[in-house]
Amino acid sequence: MIKLYGYFRSSAAFRVRIALNLKGLDYDTELVNLSTGDHLSDDFRRINPQGRVPALVVDGTVLLQSLAIMEYLEETHPAPAFLPDGAEARARVRAITNIIACDIHPLNNLAILNYLSGALSASDEQKATWYRHRVTEGFNAVEPLLAESGDTGKFCHGDMPGLADICLVPQVFNAQRFNCDLSSYPTIERVFKACMEMEAFDAAQPANQPEAAGIA
Repeated sequence: MIKLYGYFRSSAAFRVRIALNLKGLDYDTELVNLSTGDHLSDDFRRINPQGRVPALVVDGTVLLQSLAIMEYLEETHPAPAFLPDGAEARARVRAITNIIACDIHPLNNLAILNYLSGALSASDEQKATWYRHRVTEGFNAVEPLLAESGDTGKFCHGDMPGLADICLVPQVFNAQRFNCDLSSYPTIERVFKACMEMEAFDAAQPANQPEAAGIA
């Protein structure tokens, strides 16, 4: 039994949906509506004391943090692999993954954007400017890492999607939502397109989640 607690627009929950789909694992979903504060409720904090999504419950065991969850899935269901063979290749994939998941996303997530508009009284345009700046800094690093490496294939590393692609796709979705100019990142856009041609990625996108209709 696998249950995913998430929110359709959460980048981290999006990652885990992709990962579960790629591994071919069936799972149930339970909405944690970030727009109404469900994540801050006592009931959800008993599942995740941090009050963040996703949380994945596998046979009664609660798993937290999207990267840790994906590493767990890789270790318990090794095929298809999210990481390539070889220490150097794995380090490359993890570096790209961490630029996105550790350097871009944490500075742009909903908690940060709400803090900017609340405690710091930032306008919507100021928030969007902040968001685009962080995306630009991160993608300015990811693009050459992909474009200038012979290890890049159809996907971030070779011709099978892996950990870096799983993190890249939700970040591109969010960049599009905030009207970031992605024309300077042709390799990122090419890899994104290749990913979205796969059912595992398409089925995981926010618009295809049952709770998407009618929720902010």
